[in-house]
Amino acid sequence: MIKKNIFANIPEKIPNEIFETIITDKNIKIERIISKGHTSPSHGWYDQEKNEWVILLDGEASMEFEDKIVDLKKGDYINILANQKHKVIKTSKNPPAIWFAIFY
Repeated sequence: MIKKNIFANIPEKIPNEIFETIITDKNIKIERIISKGHTSPSHGWYDQEKNEWVILLDGEASMEFEDKIVDLKKGDYINILANQKHKVIKTSKNPPAIWFAIFY
């Protein structure tokens, strides 16, 4: 057993978005994502093979889907179905956006 804290070890300067795998196996992947003003690449969409359940633990963010924009604040969660095209178009800098994502 390893005890950790989801809010620990968040660097002051975050030049690139941070993706940290917490647990992974053939059926599930859980990760912490730290965004500080970061967005998805300007070209294309995320179009994933697996479903993704994500909760915003701190900060704010906005996600764009093909037919709408969804604004998220601390505590909001969303379930993104496999092959549902999406991208992150805004994340807060202070506080940084801290995401908890489960790919299943």
